[in-house]
Amino acid sequence: MTTGVRRGQWQTAADVLAWVSRRPGITRAAVARELRLSTSSATEVAARLRDVQLLTEVPAPSQGRGRPTTVLRAHPRGPVALALELRQGSWRSAVVALDGSFLEQQSKRHRSRRPQVVLGNLQKAVQQVQEQYGDRLQVVSLAAAGTIRDNRLMQAPTLGWAEVDLQTVTGLPLLVGNDATLSGVAEARTGAAAGAGTALHLIVEVGIGGTLLIDGVPAQGASGAGGEYGHIPFGERGRQCPCGARGCWDLEIDGRALARHLKEPEPADPYGYTEAVLRRTDRATSRAVARVVTALATGIAGLVNAHDPEVVTVGGLAIPLRAAAVSTFEQAYLGGLMTFHRAAPPPVLPAEYQSDGPLRGAAALALDHLTTEPSIASWADRR
Repeated sequence: MTTGVRRGQWQTAADVLAWVSRRPGITRAAVARELRLSTSSATEVAARLRDVQLLTEVPAPSQGRGRPTTVLRAHPRGPVALALELRQGSWRSAVVALDGSFLEQQSKRHRSRRPQVVLGNLQKAVQQVQEQYGDRLQVVSLAAAGTIRDNRLMQAPTLGWAEVDLQTVTGLPLLVGNDATLSGVAEARTGAAAGAGTALHLIVEVGIGGTLLIDGVPAQGASGAGGEYGHIPFGERGRQCPCGARGCWDLEIDGRALARHLKEPEPADPYGYTEAVLRRTDRATSRAVARVVTALATGIAGLVNAHDPEVVTVGGLAIPLRAAAVSTFEQAYLGGLMTFHRAAPPPVLPAEYQSDGPLRGAAALALDHLTTEPSIASWADRR
């Protein structure tokens, strides 16, 4: 059926697949409405995608009486992607179908944090998926905790890595993104910021990172290193940051700041230390938490003034920190906003995806690749 089909004729098919990946369980009729297709055109496109093993239609869950309907799903023999997440102490993976469903997942702790060991383990994971899925595996997408530029991890303080080439993980097309950025992609596509034209996402773990998203696409800068909000000089100007700059916001909003305020040694694990501090109830701890929450909320207000988002989503430790001092957060947030924002300040919402946000964002990045017209045409030509 693909013989003689010009690549340009797959554009509508690409649009259909993009909707299926962003709205799991969508019906053919709903896709037709969104894309303003006639019933006959939608039927024809769905048939073409079915013939080249990209989509199938399955019965929707029963909702009582009435005519049964079907929903669009990834074809069981269609292309897949592998999403990877590289964390401080572990790595995770998920095989992703065209409709965004995770076919299988695994998670393993690092036995060593040396780059060659960690990347070697990721390479083995990719090879195992290739052995299982063959040429159905089309792309690998990786979320990493660090500064990314052109598929290189420029610095990853939590791993203790300097510049590392991530392309060694696979010979397949590799897409790499910062973990906080990809968490934002997940929130903008199907999470708490879904439907917002302009959204700001922030996540606190060791320091703070995030991204500005326009229609679900992150603003990544000239070389892909955008979104390093933790290195805006919102902090004390004389304080040196591991990144090389001074006065970084990173140093004011996590366990390192809490330890300074409490006059305790700098923690080896700032994330775990923050969790432990938030379980305390003494006055000194409350004052320290209030200082960190004020720094967090004031910085968020500054970014709202700069970016004018419709909504702000926060993840990681930002959620329990805010919950520990709600009135302090609200006062600092509103106080940091420009006057015209205060009448209707952008809501600050907890992220829908917590621990799996980066992995889901990496999956979304891979699906963007799989649902392009060239990718679809290439797959169809081979079928």
